[in-house]
Amino acid sequence: MKRILSVLIFLSFVCIANAQLGVTLDSCRRMALRNNKQMGIEQLKIEQAGYQRKQAQAAYKPSIDFAGAYLYNGRKISLIDVNDITPSQLFNPATGNFDFVIDPNLGIGLSLDGKVVNAATQKVKDALTFNTHNMFAAGVLVTQPIYMGGKIKAMNQITEYAEKIAKLLHDRKAEDVIYSVDQAYWLVVSLRAKEKLAESYLELVTNLDNDVKKMLEQGVATRATLLSVDVKVNEANVALTKVKNGLVLSRMALAQLCGEPLDEPMILADEDRTDLGVGLHPSSVDMKQVYDRRNDYNALALGVKVYDEKAKVARSEMLPTVAAFGSVYTTNPSVYNGFKNRFDVSYSIGAMVKIPIWHWGGLSNKYKAALVDAKIKHLEMEEAKEKIELQVNQANFKYQEAYKTYEATKANLVKADENLRVAQLGFREGMATSDDVLTAQTAWLMAHSEKIDAEIDVLICDVYLSKVTGNMKY
Repeated sequence: MKRILSVLIFLSFVCIANAQLGVTLDSCRRMALRNNKQMGIEQLKIEQAGYQRKQAQAAYKPSIDFAGAYLYNGRKISLIDVNDITPSQLFNPATGNFDFVIDPNLGIGLSLDGKVVNAATQKVKDALTFNTHNMFAAGVLVTQPIYMGGKIKAMNQITEYAEKIAKLLHDRKAEDVIYSVDQAYWLVVSLRAKEKLAESYLELVTNLDNDVKKMLEQGVATRATLLSVDVKVNEANVALTKVKNGLVLSRMALAQLCGEPLDEPMILADEDRTDLGVGLHPSSVDMKQVYDRRNDYNALALGVKVYDEKAKVARSEMLPTVAAFGSVYTTNPSVYNGFKNRFDVSYSIGAMVKIPIWHWGGLSNKYKAALVDAKIKHLEMEEAKEKIELQVNQANFKYQEAYKTYEATKANLVKADENLRVAQLGFREGMATSDDVLTAQTAWLMAHSEKIDAEIDVLICDVYLSKVTGNMKY
């Protein structure tokens, strides 16, 4: 019991420690990739492309089909008319009756009983009448493609490329999700820093307001000076309220991206860091490596290959096709050994050749249209290549500019801190007015705010640069 209690206490301390450490950027990325609905859709598209690839592979193998049919006929089938086989009966002078029969086929006279003749002809009639009221047929057909003009191979290539494209687009969507998460994450960190900055600024103007009130009581300050300081205090309170509200909303936005409940605020690991580790990366970029790493460019290149294969599919319709087939079937009635109402089984094998001869240019024009589609995709890929190079250069310049701005804000921050220190010291010594202090405080606030924005901008530009150069790690 003591051991279990010790374990529970240890786990509680671990949970408290993790809660105090906060959620890291990598954790937010993993949660977003796991819970994002668009990522789920892209994953299902990969699964769908895999099924289509297997479907195309099945075309190489023989297909087996079963067919069955039943037919009910209202009348029987008779192959002869009874009048065609009934002899003509004439008057017989010897007997005085119509029993002298002449066979129309032989042309000779036969003296027979009319009833006997009628019975014989009816027997022949019955023998050539078949019961076809109920008819059944069933069979199994096996078909093996031998040569389809290259269509099967082209369709297999298309589905393989489509599956690879689906995976590349899935990774591209993952990069978009990560970039959105990073933006939301650093926005929270930025607003948290500005919240602390707004609190510090409110403390500065509040202290100045208290000092001016004391000076007013001693008669060394005017009412107008106090009012101007009070205005700054109110502005500081309003700014702090806005920052707090923005921070709450930004936490909700990050929680939505990560798939977490909106009513549970996410405490981030980098919220209280004073140095976010901003550094400058080399400005040179190898575009060949960028093209090799970019998922969208590789997907577009595979798309070009897909259209090349579609042109081959269109060409296959102009070529001969050869297929072999075999079938086993049964019918009822059976006619293999006389006409019998029973099931008899038989089989057949054969081959089929189809050769297109003349379609008034329909097939050739279809092939030419497919070739034009392939050429269009080639030109689109070349255009995309140029746009990617421009995008990378713009992202690189923006990153370099953001870092230079960050360095400048750090230098301005040192000057603003020193300016505020001198103004406060001069105000205490009576060498500076409250307006000088307010001006120095405003400059101090702006310098710190610009430094926060510049630092966050460098981090976001760094993520975007890694995204457009294909270097994003996740």
